[in-house]
Amino acid sequence: MSALAGIWNFNGRPDAEQTCVRMLAVQSIYGPHDSAHWSAGSIALGRDLYRRLPEDVHDEQPLVGGEGRFVLIADIRLDNRDELTGDLGISSGRAAVNADSAIVLAAWERWQEACIDRLVGDFSIVVFDRSLMRLVLARDPIGNRPLHYHRGAGFFAFASMPKGLHALPEIPRRPDEEKIAEHLVLLPESGTRSFFKDVERVESGSLLTVTPSGVTASRHWDPARKLLKLKDADAYAEGLRHNLDQAVRARLRGAGSLVGAHLSSGFDSSAVATSAALLQAPHAGRVAAFTSVPREGYSGPAPRARIGNEGPIAALTAARYPNIDHVLVRTPGRSPVDNLDRAFFIFERPILNLCNNVWMTAINEAAQARGIGVMLTGQMGNMSISYDGLTLLPELIRSGRWVRWLREGSALVRSGNQRLRNVLAQSFGPFMPSPVWSWINRTFRGVDSAPETYSAIRPGLLRDLDIGSRARANGLDLHYRPRVDGFESRLWAFRRVDFGNYNKGLLAGWGLDSRDPTADRRLMEFCLSLPEELFLSGGESKALARRAFAGRLPAEVITMHGKGYQAVDWHEGLATARHAIDEEIGRLEGCGPAANAIDLPRLKKLMAQWPTGGWENEAVLRNYRIALLRALSTGHFLRRASGSNS
Repeated sequence: MSALAGIWNFNGRPDAEQTCVRMLAVQSIYGPHDSAHWSAGSIALGRDLYRRLPEDVHDEQPLVGGEGRFVLIADIRLDNRDELTGDLGISSGRAAVNADSAIVLAAWERWQEACIDRLVGDFSIVVFDRSLMRLVLARDPIGNRPLHYHRGAGFFAFASMPKGLHALPEIPRRPDEEKIAEHLVLLPESGTRSFFKDVERVESGSLLTVTPSGVTASRHWDPARKLLKLKDADAYAEGLRHNLDQAVRARLRGAGSLVGAHLSSGFDSSAVATSAALLQAPHAGRVAAFTSVPREGYSGPAPRARIGNEGPIAALTAARYPNIDHVLVRTPGRSPVDNLDRAFFIFERPILNLCNNVWMTAINEAAQARGIGVMLTGQMGNMSISYDGLTLLPELIRSGRWVRWLREGSALVRSGNQRLRNVLAQSFGPFMPSPVWSWINRTFRGVDSAPETYSAIRPGLLRDLDIGSRARANGLDLHYRPRVDGFESRLWAFRRVDFGNYNKGLLAGWGLDSRDPTADRRLMEFCLSLPEELFLSGGESKALARRAFAGRLPAEVITMHGKGYQAVDWHEGLATARHAIDEEIGRLEGCGPAANAIDLPRLKKLMAQWPTGGWENEAVLRNYRIALLRALSTGHFLRRASGSNS
């Protein structure tokens, strides 16, 4: 992995090299093993290297190719090396001493921008074309590697992380208050704005072309809607297993004999961890599978239809594989507001869920203590391998296939997997006017989806910024009606969150390279091409995953319809932090941007009305686990980013 940096002075200013070196120096925590740069008067590019792949010992970036025409730097793990080197005619012997960046340079020399569509893996790439006098910046389809930039008066600068850009005096560190407000109400991370003022990001799956006359952007990953036809359901299941194993195998490169994996009670992490175990076994490799569980002796209730302790079911999965070491991680009484300053420094973005950050940090620490360098996750699995297929119901209504709808809806109810009202809501909700949908939800389901209920955004700001219009422009219905198009809804979800900063922060903080096989481009495109009927069939949601992994996972996972709830004892850690939270709220009152964005009177009221129980209730969860903690995370970011009482 690498941290990238560069600057192009259009006005001919000759200090590009010194500036680039400074930008790299402040990002050295993301690449401590080597630093190098290239310069030519008014332009300079460079990278800091963090060795995580066997071929990284051969990394000689920045690379110059095309008889001096191209200069390339890349933060990349190339998952289709064999395919690409075969297409390029690179021998296996030569490939063995080529870092991934060198293979990408060869591809660029052959196909230029068109080569981006041939790359599979996590990447951020920058190429300077000396002949055409242009920079090209690109990120992978999901955005697992970050890349930020600034368009200034007479110059263009870029860096993996915002701190690289803030090394320039022309780019002072200030929060983007409108972006923060959108974050508070969970708007998608679409567009180029970052959480810092005047710092933009290359969007996931996009390509940016920079010349002295301007900047243009385009999508290089925009999969077309197509339908894959195989002979039967078993063939589709085999295809799913093949694509997942292929994705996991690629992400084991450089992991060594011990790889880490998250392991919950659900499909996604279980499928990833067991695939890794099968692939590690022939080489005597092992998988350390980490499950967050409550403290010893905890007996409090979980929210309705949630599994409060995922340890026992995860243990059943681990027990099937002799090379899985199951590690239970507990966080008794750990405060969710500890280490906010460190999180700000390494992630440079607000933590979305401070509650989950507690147990995720504990898992990171446990993995680091075992010397693990690669951690497998299943973050995008809900939209790929374990997609539930419920969008089939409204699609059947829209297309007039009432008999099929009646058959599937009835089967869902008979199986006990869905209540009748949920089936009706999923089927007809997309076609209801928003006010009607909201009234039905409040009256019959006890659910209020208004942003004010789950977000502590200041009500006046909600109106001033017209958050509703912003949400619609980003494809989000703030009334949260079900979606009717499975293809579009999954593609939208793949693009909704930018994981780049998080992944870089994990590397800097714990030396962990986070890799998500469920976000593999080949796997995602395979799943997007499947008939909807495969995912919802005979009253079973996630039907394809149940079929595909029945031979790998225990029956308790295959037949489960509830969801896990890691850190069910979260409120105990929150209680230990009451004094620290009160102090932080006081600091936020003295920070103008935080006071403008956050409903601080509501936070103070929540602190004054501290519950004595009922932490599993929906209203309490929304107020304390979501609204309060997200406001604290966001407020702390605003305070630090603005330099207020820090």
